[in-house]
Amino acid sequence: MRLEQKLKPRDPEFLNRVQEIFERAPFIREVGFKLESIGIGQAVTSLKIEEKHMQQNNFVHAGVLSTMADHTAGCAGGSLIARNEVVLSVEYKINLLRPAIGESLRCEAQVLRNGKTLIIVDSFVYATMKGREKLTARATVTLAVVDSSYD
Repeated sequence: MRLEQKLKPRDPEFLNRVQEIFERAPFIREVGFKLESIGIGQAVTSLKIEEKHMQQNNFVHAGVLSTMADHTAGCAGGSLIARNEVVLSVEYKINLLRPAIGESLRCEAQVLRNGKTLIIVDSFVYATMKGREKLTARATVTLAVVDSSYD
């Protein structure tokens, strides 16, 4: 992944905060996503593929791929925000490039643009089968930076 800008986190404790937020999401835990790594403007997640992730043709369901791309993007964007802020997805576009089959999925997310109110992130989802990875989906996610007392 290549960065066009120098990214700086606004919270020196971003690693712990992103990890905590990831672990607090009940839906993400239910699906089975694992947070593999967090960097400044970057995140990597994984998923061991199980029967519950499949659609009727025995491919990983597009909803699983979309959720993985979106949530991983949120982790990447979340690494850059201040302690009193959260990121919320406001839009995303996903290209499903090929059916996802294999033993596991891995998603890499990289911040493209770190704005004051919007963060743009690219996510790439790979399926691994017999040790070989294939790009199965690519998403561009727009995240709104919101004060955490928004409710």
